[in-house]
This record gives sequence, structure tokens and C-alpha cells, in this order.
Amino acid sequence: MENFEDYLKQLENDEQRTKLRTLFQQILTDFPELGTRIAWNEPMFTHHDTFIIGFSTAKNHFSVSPEVACLKKFLPAIEKIGYGHTNNIFRIKWNEAIDYALIKDMIAFNIEDKAEYTKFWR
Repeated sequence: MENFEDYLKQLENDEQRTKLRTLFQQILTDFPELGTRIAWNEPMFTHHDTFIIGFSTAKNHFSVSPEVACLKKFLPAIEKIGYGHTNNIFRIKWNEAIDYALIKDMIAFNIEDKAEYTKFWR
């Protein structure tokens, strides 16, 4: 996770930095086989050089980018939790709890769904 530390240092708010660091560490605990990289100024997790999930920050929230196919599959759960979303991402407000089980399920889905995939994006 060392390449994510530089990204996290850019966040001025300690609570936001801690929240994302905890999330990233949990992902790597659950999926130690994932690679990490910063691309397009966003922390991303990859598997066999294909995109699995990415994150970006904003003033009031952080966005989760699991790719459209994954987002569509999990949209009912995202809406039930109450997270805001677009067609490409969902947002977790800084004052909202992270549903770690949802993110874990999304990552597991993408790893399995893209197991034979050879390009970065779907």
C-alpha cells in the first residue's frame, strides 16, 4: 500500500485520511493478491493487470468506481444502503459508514467476472 500513502497525504482532513487508509488496508487484508496503483490521480486495485475497483475523493464524499457491469449488479444493495450514485460510480459521504461487506462482494465479483479478461477496462 506504500504507493497509496502519497495519495493519502494529499488529504488535509485526518479523519478522511484515516477512513480511506482503513478501507484500503481492509481490502488488502481480504484480497492480498490485488495490486495497487495510482492512475488518473486515483488509487486503484488491480488483478492480473486488469482494473478491479478505484476510488476518488471530493469535499463531501469519496467515490467508488467498480466499473459499470459491477455497479449494475450491486445497484439494489447500493440504493438500499442509501449511497448516492451515477451510472459509473457510487458515493459515500465522509460522515457515512462504509459498508465493507458490499465493497468486498463487489471486488470478489470483479475478480471472478474478469478472471479471463486481458484488458484493463471492460
